[in-house]
Amino acid sequence: MNRKSSSRVSRRRPLVAALAAIITFGAFAATASAGDVSTAGLRDGETYDRFIVKYRDGSSARTSSATLQRSLVGAVSRASLGPSNGKAVSAAKLRRLGIGAELVQTSRKLDRVEAESLLRQLATDPEVEFVEVDAKRYARLVPNDTYYNQYQWHFKDPVGGINLPAAWDNATGAGVVVAVLDTGITAHSDMDANILPGYDFISDTFVSRDGDGRDANPRDEGDWNPVAGECYAGSPVQDSSWHGTHVAGTVAEVSNNAKGMAGGAFNAKVVPARVLGRCGGYTSDISDAVIWASGGTVAGVPANANPAEVINLSLGGSGACSAVEQNAFNIAIANGSTVVVAAGNDASNVNGFSPGNCAGVITVGATRITGGIASYSNYGTRIDISAPGGGGSVDGNPGGYVWSAGNAGTTVPTTETYFGMGGTSMAAPHVAAVVALMQSVAETPLTPAQVLAVLKSTARPFPVAPPANRPIGAGIVNAAAAVQAVMGGGEPPTATPLTNNVAIGGNAGAKDAVVQYALVVPAGAKNLSFISFGGSGNADVYVKFGSAATATNYDLRSVRPGNNEVVNIANPQAGTYYVSLVGKTAFSNVSVRGSFTAP
Repeated sequence: MNRKSSSRVSRRRPLVAALAAIITFGAFAATASAGDVSTAGLRDGETYDRFIVKYRDGSSARTSSATLQRSLVGAVSRASLGPSNGKAVSAAKLRRLGIGAELVQTSRKLDRVEAESLLRQLATDPEVEFVEVDAKRYARLVPNDTYYNQYQWHFKDPVGGINLPAAWDNATGAGVVVAVLDTGITAHSDMDANILPGYDFISDTFVSRDGDGRDANPRDEGDWNPVAGECYAGSPVQDSSWHGTHVAGTVAEVSNNAKGMAGGAFNAKVVPARVLGRCGGYTSDISDAVIWASGGTVAGVPANANPAEVINLSLGGSGACSAVEQNAFNIAIANGSTVVVAAGNDASNVNGFSPGNCAGVITVGATRITGGIASYSNYGTRIDISAPGGGGSVDGNPGGYVWSAGNAGTTVPTTETYFGMGGTSMAAPHVAAVVALMQSVAETPLTPAQVLAVLKSTARPFPVAPPANRPIGAGIVNAAAAVQAVMGGGEPPTATPLTNNVAIGGNAGAKDAVVQYALVVPAGAKNLSFISFGGSGNADVYVKFGSAATATNYDLRSVRPGNNEVVNIANPQAGTYYVSLVGKTAFSNVSVRGSFTAP
C-alpha cells in the first residue's frame, strides 16, 4: 500500500541570502583508609606525566618534603612502571596548588594503564586524601561553520537547544555509522566527506523517478508532485523537498570547515538508504532497508559493508504498526541497531501512526525554540523523548525552523544550498546524532535498551511543560548529559526531587555515602543556591548540571568542615541540577535545600 509520508507536512523556509609518617615500599596496614582515586581524566591513546596528590590536613607529607618524596618513590615502585631509555621512572613535586594539593610530575609520560596504576598506588598511602591526573582542558569547540551561530539555535540555544557544544568536548561521533532511511541524498560539498556507500530500495519506478528499480545509487532524484491529488485525495502540488539531505546534515554534516553549517555528530558517517520518492514510499521497501542497514540480509541486495549502530526514520503514516515493520525492527534491534523514529506531524496521539507506535523503537516528538511542544507534533505515552523540530512562522526566522543542508532545485537537483524545515522529521535526527555521540565514547557498544535508558534519565526538563493531555516524552534530549553518563558508566543514579526553597532533613550516611537530589531550574531563573545545614558529622556538597554529581565528577563543590555548605550560581542554566551530600565522615540529620529566584 502506498503510504503518506510525514515528510509531506514538514515545512520548509529558504535561507536568506549571502548565508587532571614514613612510608615503606611494602603494603600498608589493612586498617589504613585509602584515598579517593579519580580516573575520569584518563583516555585511551593519551599519555600523562602530571598528577595531583592531596595529602590530608596534619599529615607529615604536608610539612616534610622528605616524607613527601618517599611517598612518591614508594608509589612509583609499587606501580611497576617500565624504564625509559634504561632509566627507572621517577616522580617529583613541582609545586603546591592553592587548594593545598601537590602537583607531581613523572620523568616520562605514562599511558592510560600506567597512569591509573600510579594513581591507585599513590592513594594507598593513608596520608593521601585524593589523587587525580592533571587533565588538560581545551577551549570549548565553537564550530567556525559560516551559518552555525546565526541559524543553528537547535544545537546550542540554552532554552530550546540540545546542549551540543558541551557534548563536543568529549564526543564527535567518530567511528559510528548512522543509516538515514529517507529520500536519498544529493551531492553536497558540505556533506560528501561523511557519506558512505548506500542503496536505493525504491522498487516502483513511479515513486523512484529514476526509471529503474533497486540499485546501488542512493542519490535523491527529486520527489516533486506536479499534479494535485496524485498521491492521495487532496494531496497538493509541491516541489522536491530534499528531505533526506536535510536530515542527514543534521546528523553528520561536515563541521568546523569554515563553511555552511554543522552536524550534530560531525565525525560520524552516514549510510543513505533511499526509501521515499514521489508520493512517499512502500512499507516493503522501508522494511528491507531497515534490515539491510542493520547488517541483515535482504535477497538480491549486496550486503551493507557498514552496518549502522543507529538507524533514523523521519517518515511515517497512519495506522497500526504492521507485522512487516515490527519484524524488521526486531531484526535490526537484535543486530544491535538503535532505531530512531519521528513521531509524526498530525497533532494527534502517536498510537495511531506508524512506525512511531512500533515496539522497540525510540519515538521522538518535536519542540520549539521556547522548549515547548510544537503545535504539529504527535503526542502520547508512546513518545520516549523530544528534540527541536521548529515552531514555524510563530517563532520567526530563523528561530522557527531547523537548519541544515539542502538543494535549490524545485524538481531535479541543481545547486547545493542550506534551508530551514520544521517537523518531527527534523527532531528525530537530533536524537540519532546524540546516540552516535554516546556510542562513540562507550567502552563497549550500548544496546538499544541501554541507549534509551540513558536518553530518558539524562533528558532536560521541558522549559515550557507540554499540556498534560499531550505528553511528548521524558524531556528534551541533552547531548552533553547523555555523553557524560555513558563516559561515567551508565545512567545517573536516581535522585530525589527538590522543591524550590523547601529543605529536606534527616539525611544520614556513613563515610563516603552519597545522598543525591535534583532540582529543576526554569529558564530565566536567577541566584540558584544549594545549602546543607544542621545535624552532626561532616558531609560535603557537590553540584553538577545535567548528570550525577559525585566527589570526582562535579561542576562546583563546598567542602568546609562540618555540615554548613553552600554553592551559589548567579545565572543558572535552564534544566536539572544534581546535588549530592557525600560523607567526609559519618553524618546524620543533615538538611539540604535548593532555591532560586523564579523568572
